[in-house]
Amino acid sequence: MGITELWLLLSIMLATSAAAAADQQSYIIHMDATKMATTNPQQWYTSIIDTINQLSSINDDQNEASNAAEILYIYKTAISGFSAKLSTRKLHSLSKLPGFLSATPDKLLQLHTTHTPKFLGLQRGHGLWNASNLASDIIIGVIDTGIWPEHISFQDKGLPAVPKKWKGTCQAGPKFSRSNCNKKLIGATAYIKGYETILGRLNTTGTFRSARDSDGHGTHTASTAAGNIVYKASLYNQGMGAATGMRFTSRIAAYKVCWPEGCASTDILAAIDRAVVDGVDVLSLSLGGGDGFFYQDEIAIAAFGAVRNGVFVSCSAGNSGPFMSTVGNVAPWIMTVAASYTDRTFAGSVKLGNGQIFEGSSLHSGNSIGQLPLVYNKTAGGEEANVCTAGSLVPSMVKGKIVVCERGTNSRFEKGEQVKLAGGVGMILINTQLEGEELFADSHVLPAVNLGASAGKAIINYIASSKQPPKASILFEGTRYGSRAPRMAAFSSRGPSFFEPYVIKPDITAPGVNILAAWPPVVSPSELKSDKRRVLFNIISGTSMSCPHVSGIAALLKSAHNNWSPAAIKSALMTTAYVNDNKRSVISDVGRPSGGPADPYAFGSGHVDPEKAVDPGLVYDIEPQDYLNYLCSLNYTSKQVGLVSRGNFSCPSKRNLVQPGDLNYPSFSVSMKNRAKNVTFKRTVTNVGTPTSDYTVKINNPSGIRVSVKPKKLSFRRSGQKLRYQVSFVALGKREGLSDFSFGSLVWVSGKYSVRSPIAVNWE
Repeated sequence: MGITELWLLLSIMLATSAAAAADQQSYIIHMDATKMATTNPQQWYTSIIDTINQLSSINDDQNEASNAAEILYIYKTAISGFSAKLSTRKLHSLSKLPGFLSATPDKLLQLHTTHTPKFLGLQRGHGLWNASNLASDIIIGVIDTGIWPEHISFQDKGLPAVPKKWKGTCQAGPKFSRSNCNKKLIGATAYIKGYETILGRLNTTGTFRSARDSDGHGTHTASTAAGNIVYKASLYNQGMGAATGMRFTSRIAAYKVCWPEGCASTDILAAIDRAVVDGVDVLSLSLGGGDGFFYQDEIAIAAFGAVRNGVFVSCSAGNSGPFMSTVGNVAPWIMTVAASYTDRTFAGSVKLGNGQIFEGSSLHSGNSIGQLPLVYNKTAGGEEANVCTAGSLVPSMVKGKIVVCERGTNSRFEKGEQVKLAGGVGMILINTQLEGEELFADSHVLPAVNLGASAGKAIINYIASSKQPPKASILFEGTRYGSRAPRMAAFSSRGPSFFEPYVIKPDITAPGVNILAAWPPVVSPSELKSDKRRVLFNIISGTSMSCPHVSGIAALLKSAHNNWSPAAIKSALMTTAYVNDNKRSVISDVGRPSGGPADPYAFGSGHVDPEKAVDPGLVYDIEPQDYLNYLCSLNYTSKQVGLVSRGNFSCPSKRNLVQPGDLNYPSFSVSMKNRAKNVTFKRTVTNVGTPTSDYTVKINNPSGIRVSVKPKKLSFRRSGQKLRYQVSFVALGKREGLSDFSFGSLVWVSGKYSVRSPIAVNWE
């Protein structure tokens, strides 16, 4: 279809379309590139929108003419299509054009280290941190809230020239000039068109309409992945040490897509699209997504375009744990990262007037608080005084005392702010049963300590039953090392995924609790406007913090093996992950009663182990076409798969269609629903270790399942050789009264290599 035919077709459609209100919003428009009338996508999409606008004027439609359609972004690699502001009527006309696949309304998504390198086994001058591996030019793209370019973590001293492969730009804007980029921070751009289409023009009070970070999140994640080594870094002397990114010689490209109220999916797509063209090797996204079918998930679609171009994509799993089936970013081509504790804690304790002592967590570095009156709920104020909301505390009841505040309703920092405003001298922040024993080290505006739910219950009972006026003291004990670790964070989102039941998600866990990293000097450590403190480093928690750890480690592996695909890097990270803590017990789960053992729906394949991952022995590789065939096996239509593949796609016939479990994934998710008795999957492994090697299989059978593998031995005679095997899962007996899930593992062993894959069986 040429431009003339396009004009005539749109004329007819607009003339016959029912009258509609000129209600405009932004949409992501997926198009089939094979149906274009020109080889220039920008020309084609622009001509469509121009024609729609011109015909609205010709038809004398005042409402439509005054609300012109407007292209926001044209995508090149993320998807085949564009995003635009459209009225319902114009969208209806557009949907009738040849090549139109779908339109998705834009939406706002939300954002989801001095000690971690040592905890991860990284040592300067050795292994992955040897000079030759750190010398190669690897670019990490961070899609987040922007960056503070002047921070010491992003200085470029000693770095060679910007890599020739870099095609990106340093975008000038308010408080951000092109000279802010250097040989470390080689690119910075801001994407705001989608955000402003949804919420209107940005109110720049307290923020910047440029790549400069006014939130802190993006600066923190960028430095975690690739920040320079900074000695004597700390937060008020807590966590003192050398702060460094996982691959501290990597170049950083910052893409700002998140603003005060969230991150628009059109802007995220534009950033991913641009990053691939710019030449990044790794993309790190610590933000929400992945909450639908893949053909409806814009992050999944854009990530597939990146992976198809050889870019490794790492995303946070989400902070909605410990509830089951809350994990996000679950596409199989994405590395989905959960969060766990390191062995470093920031200790604080409370001693009650009756002698009871409770251990907790605190970042306060000042003097301890001696015995003072202790107040809570009705002894501290009126309605909602138990959760310390604004105006709930009565100064005459609180002044000079320690206040007990329950979690919930408002933020942890806001509670401390309210106690301080009311004249309290300290706060004991107690968890409810919902938060359990999860402890956060927070930089409150007054001396404070966080205690778990069991301690909180005991304190409330003490206050209610004490015959003497209740009192307490708080001891601040500073930074400690050597605690049981790793442990799964309760907040870390869990599987199984409703939309991806055939793959275990999350894929892996990494440090994400109490992580110290770079912070912009315009944001207080508590992020409260009333807090006038300013710091160079801050300690925060979330899967947003664990994700850039894995992004940086993936960059290390990319340096060591520049011919590995994103799937091979992902496989190496997963099959070498460990599942036992430093006390030789299974990794525990803070989200479970009494901190019981975690399972693959919490930690995936286990905790990342960088030095093991660089030499995994075998990898499970996956081609982009394999992912598309997998989507066909999920009963996606060819059109739906085409949305992911960026154009026309035909699924194989049913006879040639693989089953979902045959995707060459490094883990096994087995469904025994509908009374299945026997399930068989196929896998192919590639030898990347010792050229001549024999691997034998070891099985840890899940409860109620017998696992058998054919063959039981794999004999390799050269590097790069591929061998296949099949694994059968046979149900044993009845399941009444037993758990809905059972877990095990399959391990290929050869000398120093143990290539481990978790098994998760879903019975319901």
